[in-house]
Amino acid sequence: MVENIVWLGHSSVRIDGEKVIYIDPWKLTDPKKADLILISHSHYDHLSVEDVAKIRKEDTVIITTKDAAAGLAGDVRIVQPGDVVQVGEISVEAVPSYNTDKDFHPRESGWVGFVVTVGGKRIYYCGDTDLIPEMETIRADIMLVPVGGTYTMTAEEAARAVNTVRPEIAIPIHYDDIVGSVEDARRFKDLCEVPVEIKSV
Repeated sequence: MVENIVWLGHSSVRIDGEKVIYIDPWKLTDPKKADLILISHSHYDHLSVEDVAKIRKEDTVIITTKDAAAGLAGDVRIVQPGDVVQVGEISVEAVPSYNTDKDFHPRESGWVGFVVTVGGKRIYYCGDTDLIPEMETIRADIMLVPVGGTYTMTAEEAARAVNTVRPEIAIPIHYDDIVGSVEDARRFKDLCEVPVEIKSV
């Protein structure tokens, strides 16, 4: 399943399989059409109406938060932390995602990460978050973790998050554009107690 996860730069991810799933599509250069689009929150580098339009089909399902839904068209389903949406064989759980020591992503905004169950694997996309207590209850096989610092976890905090959840494998994201560098991804890998795959764009 890890080989089906394509990092598209920054926090943008595509999961290829029987269905094509995008999470926070942004700056897409060679877009495939999407069956399912997940948008974690309304910041411009996560909610790109322009990029959603490039990949949306008539029957594409979009799952997002109330504030992000306002600018989107089509089959848009609004979630808040704790909600579970079933789209065919794919289960999408909305989980909390927020900052604990900075103001960029306040808890009261109700923004989310996602646990996507597809192909028998639970893929946890953390969203723009810090290390939060709710991670202790999240089960995941694959974890997509922001490591760039400033707006999200640093490499050290992200490694602690992974060592809390203990997935089979972790993939660093949210670096090498706006904030963070490949060095952050490498430092994250060194600090993790589970295997890490650093994807290239």
